[in-house]
Amino acid sequence: MSFQESMELVGEVVDVAGVVAIVIGAVVASLLAGRELLGRRGGSRDTYVNYRQRLGRSILLGLELLVAADIIRTVAITPTFESVGVLALIVLVRTFLSWSLELEITGRWPWQKEPEAAGPAAP
Repeated sequence: MSFQESMELVGEVVDVAGVVAIVIGAVVASLLAGRELLGRRGGSRDTYVNYRQRLGRSILLGLELLVAADIIRTVAITPTFESVGVLALIVLVRTFLSWSLELEITGRWPWQKEPEAAGPAAP
């Protein structure tokens, strides 16, 4: 097996891992939301928020893996200006999607600090 063939295989494995992460995350998020709904007899807004956060995290993880697979294939297999340009566009779109998902999940942009927990007031 040549280097290019092995890198193509690695890229495909990482691609599959990305899709699997999204699918399993969606199934788990749905099952947990269903359990919450059945346990509360009708659910609440918290169930919806938790479901969206869990689903968003699985999509975010899947996107990261898909970007990694694209990078592996582009850099290791076909490092031409055209393929690097296409990769740049793909990474740009997926980065925008990742940032949007992060904003939806946490309520803040990735570069913003987490709000500090309110501690005891200083005298």
